[in-house]
Amino acid sequence: MTTVTFHSEGSRIAGFEMQGHSGYAPLGEDIVCAALTSAVRLTDHAVNDVLGLEAPVKVREKDAFLSLKLPKALDQTNESICQALMAALMLHCVQLAEEHPENIIVLEV
Repeated sequence: MTTVTFHSEGSRIAGFEMQGHSGYAPLGEDIVCAALTSAVRLTDHAVNDVLGLEAPVKVREKDAFLSLKLPKALDQTNESICQALMAALMLHCVQLAEEHPENIIVLEV
């Protein structure tokens, strides 16, 4: 099972962690895992490569673990864009979890 945990600071989504394999299919054939990973990669590229923040967002990746943490001191425009991206990622993950409750759990802490 994949667990996606979103970390909030008040109403701000500060980052997330994604851990584990969904178990929907064997590694390399798991479309649920691929959907999650693709959404996370899109968010990473949008935040780091498209916005080109002066202080890049930290992304950590290890076996079956990904995390992303937004910096606290973003200007208003970049903060707004990053929050929209994080909210969209959360919505995507929640919808996938509703479709595949035996493979994904989404938490907000």
